[in-house]
Amino acid sequence: MNAMQTPTLPTRTCLLIGAPVQVGAGRLGCDMGPSAFRAAGLGPALEDLGYRVEDRGNLTIPSAPVLEHANPAIRHLGEIAAWTKALADAAHAASREGMPIFLGGDHSLSAGTMTGLSRRATEEGRELFVLWLDSHPDFHTLDSTRSGNLHGVPMAYAVGRPGFEGFLPPNPAPLKPENVCMIGLRSVDPAERQALRDSKVTVHDMRAIDENGIATLLADFLDKVRAANGLLHVSLDVDFLDPGIAPGVGTTVPGGATFREAHLVMEMLHDTGLVASLDLVELNPFVDERGRTALLLVDLVASLMGRTVLDRPTKSF
Repeated sequence: MNAMQTPTLPTRTCLLIGAPVQVGAGRLGCDMGPSAFRAAGLGPALEDLGYRVEDRGNLTIPSAPVLEHANPAIRHLGEIAAWTKALADAAHAASREGMPIFLGGDHSLSAGTMTGLSRRATEEGRELFVLWLDSHPDFHTLDSTRSGNLHGVPMAYAVGRPGFEGFLPPNPAPLKPENVCMIGLRSVDPAERQALRDSKVTVHDMRAIDENGIATLLADFLDKVRAANGLLHVSLDVDFLDPGIAPGVGTTVPGGATFREAHLVMEMLHDTGLVASLDLVELNPFVDERGRTALLLVDLVASLMGRTVLDRPTKSF
């Protein structure tokens, strides 16, 4: 398929679901992310591309249980457990009705979205694949995390690494590690590095991008998803991007994806027609610059959903 062709999309209805969770991060402000995405015009941008948009507001959680863990660094475990259940249920239900787009919120929310989506895929007799665009792998277990910030554990939980039983909700359909592709890593703790070596997760750090080009790495993964007739979930963390273009994140890591690399990823994803769901996480408006990062993320989502270079208006600054 060339860049001028438009694929048949899996759905023409986008479901916006806010997840104002911030207790998984070490810095306050992510709870304002859903409002920032809305203020930056995400809904109208999707409507301009011909989609029907349902904004389902923000999820809430009931009073969270008190959970204690032997690792004294861990904080807010009960709240994360409650958010994980709420998001898993929401993802499972919404994925039957349209394309859910989860507006975060810190990356702990993906513990719920990925497991809910994997359950739906299993019920449909298909496999879930995840493209993880992030500077961190979030592959810690409750035992290995030293910071205690639980936005560092969602992928480990989703693929069924041990140690979450009795703390986070049961995971009836663990994501297959070989169905995960991480692109953009550049901040990996030693425990995560060893766990990734022992897993079947595909990992492409920034050196791999520099040496091979992001298009080649992504194309190989997309071919695998297509061959399996898989459902593709994209989890986009703001810190996948270089902080020079996306400062609105509490965990800035220099040397991230450029503006053009990020748009190329989104355009390639659109060309496949494979993307069935999306996380937008770690936007912290409190540290952003006049909405700059939120506006960039909306522009990237528009590329993912079909806006081409020829359609993009010139902006004055």
